[in-house]
Amino acid sequence: MLDIQHLSKSYGQFLALRDVSFQARDGEVFGLLGPNGAGKTTLLRILATLLRPTSGTVTVGGLDTERHAEGVRRLIGVVNGGMGLPARLTGREILRSFAELYGLSREQAEARITELDARLELGRTLDTRAGEYSTGMKQKVVIARAVIHDPAVLVLDEAASGLDIFARRTLLDFVAQTRAPGRLTLYSTHVMSEAEEVCDRVAILHEGQLIVLGSIPEILARTGERSLERAFFELVRSVDARGGAARAV
Repeated sequence: MLDIQHLSKSYGQFLALRDVSFQARDGEVFGLLGPNGAGKTTLLRILATLLRPTSGTVTVGGLDTERHAEGVRRLIGVVNGGMGLPARLTGREILRSFAELYGLSREQAEARITELDARLELGRTLDTRAGEYSTGMKQKVVIARAVIHDPAVLVLDEAASGLDIFARRTLLDFVAQTRAPGRLTLYSTHVMSEAEEVCDRVAILHEGQLIVLGSIPEILARTGERSLERAFFELVRSVDARGGAARAV
């Protein structure tokens, strides 16, 4: 579903991504982990065709993000922590408009909205104007908008940022439900407990480089730690002690 090969991205003299390579399979929730500034968002923006790589390739569902950008956009849904909504529209109006953009009929759109209402507990957000939303209400509609067309690949970039405990729980439960054949969910976060709960495998980035890739049990066994957060700190310290981010896959 996702194949990244020798991906690098520079901004002038700053190298945000350095020769990153990994694959993510269909049927899994794949975690992209690292502190702020690790390169996670840059990588996801390249995947979403919003940035061009300096070198390397990214293919999504067999489509190259540079040569087949329009096809990639139809395959994916993207959520991040800073997306806005038109304040004067209700949640239902927002979802209907995006369903129309993706070519869904009115009947298909209403069926999909009903399904997402049940899965995301949209409730009164559907008939309330977005300008009156709490942060949690807003993020639920942002997620529903991203998946209204039932994308094969869902990209969640710090999607739980700013959510209260109830909205966060709804999000994590929703992510767990996305695991299915022919589907891939990329879950980017710096909160290790979230990844530990929902991810099948994770890639950890540090200073733009991939330092480890594997399942959470494999990473815990490798480091001898009992939590992903402690394992993360151990891996980063080990890399820094060697004076550079040597890849450990």
